[in-house]
Amino acid sequence: MQGIDFIQDLAVVMLVAGLVGWVCHRLGLSVIVGFLAAGMVIGPFTPPFSLVTDEARIETLAQVGLVFLMFSIGMKLSLRKLRRLGWPLVVATFVTALVVYNLSRLAAPWFGLTGVSAVFFAAMIIVSSSAIISKVLQESGLNHDKAGQMAMGVTVLEDVVAVISLALLNSVVLIGGLGGESKVGETLGSLSAFVVLAVVVGLLAVPWLLRRLAESASEELQTLVVAGLMLGLALTAQKAGYSLAMGAFILGSIVAETPYRAQVERVFEGTRDMFSAVFFVSIGMQIDVRMLGDSWLLVLGASVLALVARTVGGACGMLVTGVELREALRVGLIVTPIGEFSFIIVQLGVTAGVVPERFQAVAVGLSLLTALASPFLTRRSAQISDWVAGKQPAWFESWFRYYDGLLERMRLQQKKSILWQVSRKRVIQIGMEVLLVTGLLLFAEPMFALVKNFIPGETLFEGAPRLIFWSVLTVVVLLPLLAIWRNAAALAMIYSELSTAGNSRLARIRRYFEAGFKILAAVLIFIWLSAIVPIGGMGEWMPLIALLIAIFAIGLLRSKLIYWHSVLEVELQERLLQPEGSMDGTTPPILAAHSEWKLTLAECQVPDRADVSGRTLGELGLRAKTGCTVARVERQGVVIETPPASFALYPRDRVLLLGTPDQTAAGKTFLLSATGADTADELDDVIMETVDVPPESGLIGRTLAELAPTERVGVQVAGIKRAGVRLLNLGGDEKLFAGDEVLLLGTATQIQAFERWLIEPPQGQAR
Repeated sequence: MQGIDFIQDLAVVMLVAGLVGWVCHRLGLSVIVGFLAAGMVIGPFTPPFSLVTDEARIETLAQVGLVFLMFSIGMKLSLRKLRRLGWPLVVATFVTALVVYNLSRLAAPWFGLTGVSAVFFAAMIIVSSSAIISKVLQESGLNHDKAGQMAMGVTVLEDVVAVISLALLNSVVLIGGLGGESKVGETLGSLSAFVVLAVVVGLLAVPWLLRRLAESASEELQTLVVAGLMLGLALTAQKAGYSLAMGAFILGSIVAETPYRAQVERVFEGTRDMFSAVFFVSIGMQIDVRMLGDSWLLVLGASVLALVARTVGGACGMLVTGVELREALRVGLIVTPIGEFSFIIVQLGVTAGVVPERFQAVAVGLSLLTALASPFLTRRSAQISDWVAGKQPAWFESWFRYYDGLLERMRLQQKKSILWQVSRKRVIQIGMEVLLVTGLLLFAEPMFALVKNFIPGETLFEGAPRLIFWSVLTVVVLLPLLAIWRNAAALAMIYSELSTAGNSRLARIRRYFEAGFKILAAVLIFIWLSAIVPIGGMGEWMPLIALLIAIFAIGLLRSKLIYWHSVLEVELQERLLQPEGSMDGTTPPILAAHSEWKLTLAECQVPDRADVSGRTLGELGLRAKTGCTVARVERQGVVIETPPASFALYPRDRVLLLGTPDQTAAGKTFLLSATGADTADELDDVIMETVDVPPESGLIGRTLAELAPTERVGVQVAGIKRAGVRLLNLGGDEKLFAGDEVLLLGTATQIQAFERWLIEPPQGQAR
């Protein structure tokens, strides 16, 4: 029986994954490497050890595992997190991908690869493995280091690069060759429209649904509904011409925007880990070991190329944004491992028949070798970057200082630009509304195909369901169209005011300037709508009817339409701008080196059977026993700053420890005692940074008790360096003096708030 055989294969995969994962954990190796190797051993190409032989079932296992894996990756990335990472890191990631892609494609002919094969080969290398990098950083103790957090920010954003790459490669596959490169703009436009449409609908519907489920349903039912949504959106993306991976990734990002993210992540934790392991083992089972042996020279050369290209690309990306060479090179060395997205990219090419099957073996070998090299490069990144920085010529250092100053002047100029400040929000809104309307119209026919059987009216006259669908869609499209026009009209008024300001002669014809801007906007809107309205599938009379409906709706419901759109806009802003209240960000800090303090941050999650469960921090005496202190605790997505001695710990609390490496290691061992459980290895947005107290600061001479920095801006003062002497375990009577180097613990935003506080003049003194 086919069903029994599938269950048997699933059982074998899970048992082997569990056993190999345990062995890798004991040996200190990446479990992903173990899963891939185990899959190659039990797959159909290694008799007599072949435990799973049916290639169709293996493909099914890989697809199911892929959906869950991409959902979990999407859960780690949200629009708020993208906004918090900032444009500099976005630019750095784009430059990294561009450099790596071009270096890899230029080197492809050396490996006998040309055409489409060269494109897929380069695409394999442009995306790093966030899973491997996160684990290596945690094990190396660099997850709170400046370079480590910037590297994690890059690899998070590279997940977005991977999704875009999949869409572009999918278009190349569908078109059947490199001729698809000429349609990159069209592909990116339709992809953006699909993503915006899915995100807007998801942000409006998913939080409401999760709130209802949280109020009236058990966790089991919530898991079922979220899993159904995940599979449904994955299939929707597949039918729209994209991949299953994209749909699952988008839903994960949407859930990450909701207040129920921590709850969904908790109930999905076991399922996510299980099916992620299934994916990697299934990928390994699709690899012919003999093919890997035959391609060993290509694997070795590709691995060397990946290590060099990704190091150079990562360093170039960070240098472009003004990061000094030493830190930029460290980031490049950390982001070298290749992982999960490379398998997906190669699988797309092999399935479509545009690249040879040996590419799968090359991708696995590439991931294995780069994963093995990653811990060494990460731990030695400081020494390597120091050596290279010491060899840089004086002219380069001088030029870079000039370039960094130029960037700073540009940032200040942008902040002073009145035109940009007053128009930025409206330009962004117009861009989002344009993508939303584009998505609604480009994917109108697929949407109609999905819902036409549920629309009544076929008995009235031929084409009634289509007329009903397009009538409703026209009214829906009118909401963002009205918003686009209102924003365009506001920009026309702003630009006409600014362009005629200070000139009395031009001020008289200001209204003509404004009218001209409006006419230009109307022409652009007409051209845009003419290009995207799917007239071919609507029938000859449908555009006229839709236009009449639009005119009637505008005349009768204009105020209502504006009101409805305002409500939707407020809902979206609330979803996107609500505080995250969690410690699991990847904010790239502007962080001074703190290794000289011999302090580090470490985190762990209190297991279900921990001895410390239910006991207060005062009862535990953690500081007296281990020397480290509890800086923060996250419980169900809520962060507790500097918990008092009366604060009790409970299972699944995530605890942030501050101390020397030995002290934090002892603290983690103490909190996990008698359980054998592992830590929750996720990066935290809490960082350490030193700031200097300027001579004109209004805080000079005041004690820490008076200042109360934790209550004022949320930071903790972990130490003070004064005249070369480092002071730790500070009391409330310790004062601040000019020239002090203060070691702070907090988020990047909190530390920046403290820096602004430092430069405030003394009380009673004018600015």
